[in-house]
Amino acid sequence: MEYVYPAIFEQNNDGSYTITFPDLPGCISEGKSLSNALDMAQSALTQWIEYLLEEKENLPEPSDIKTIKPSSNQFVNFVKAEIRDNRAVRRTVSIPGWLDVKATDAGISLSKVLQDALKEKLGV
Repeated sequence: MEYVYPAIFEQNNDGSYTITFPDLPGCISEGKSLSNALDMAQSALTQWIEYLLEEKENLPEPSDIKTIKPSSNQFVNFVKAEIRDNRAVRRTVSIPGWLDVKATDAGISLSKVLQDALKEKLGV
């Protein structure tokens, strides 16, 4: 699931950036460069939303970016967080009996092999 929130990027005297989210008080990050700040903002937002979801707290509605008035050393930009559901899901799969025996004898986790193969196939 994707979430998009506006963030305020404030350039500091040393060229680094401090990032805050008006709708998520306490969600703050920093980046040494603009590129790093964008990455750090996405990471902070993702972790913040994952925490709120885990704690079953309501997510605030994102503000309209047009209502946020940055100061002269600030700009506002959207930041996207992609939240993945990492809970284990049971699936029934079929493999030939001889292959199951070989995998068991080799100590191979079929779940891990399937996860790795799906990630590779999907380019994730």
